[in-house]
Amino acid sequence: MAKTSRPDRKRRDRRDSRREPSEYEDVTLSVDRVTRVVKGGRRLRFRAVVVVGNRKGKVGLGTGKATEVQSAVQKAQRAAKRHMMIVPMAGDTIPHEVNVKHKAAKLRLMPASKGTGIIAGGPLRVILDLAGVKDVLAKRFGTGNKLVNAQAAMKALESLRGDRSAKAAAVPVPVVKSEIAGHPEENLPIKQVKASAEDLKNLSAGPRG
Repeated sequence: MAKTSRPDRKRRDRRDSRREPSEYEDVTLSVDRVTRVVKGGRRLRFRAVVVVGNRKGKVGLGTGKATEVQSAVQKAQRAAKRHMMIVPMAGDTIPHEVNVKHKAAKLRLMPASKGTGIIAGGPLRVILDLAGVKDVLAKRFGTGNKLVNAQAAMKALESLRGDRSAKAAAVPVPVVKSEIAGHPEENLPIKQVKASAEDLKNLSAGPRG
């Protein structure tokens, strides 16, 4: 019996069965030719910069080098997934303002009101979009290098600090009733009891033995 007579043994079917829809989206920021001078001459390779995110607070940046463009992009995608980070958010914007300087790039990120959108450009806009930030004001100073600006954007998102006190306040603290209202016996009503003649006689006799 031929191997291809069974549909479950076909390579195409096995390949399609392993494919699952991924929650992450990737965007290739740039693909540059990198020339390295060695003893025998020049060595040409391609460098790819890729951003991966799920638009729900997770984003990653990766670079990859290879002799072919497709291999470089695949390496960059794997590197970005290995270096994923969680972005703290306050609703649809960032929790506070942040200023970052990385190499020749300077970035400023500021929170924005609902409906403002992403006021940014270049790699910073792509990273914020894939991270899930919907309202933010950003400004870039310095170099226009895409890789340096992308690294500065990741450094800015990494420096954000979320509000941990709100989570701590939401946890109910057990309260002991005696600490607030005192001992329960202190608030009991006082009832007067009249002693009998036999009880008075035993008390006047004193302890026995």
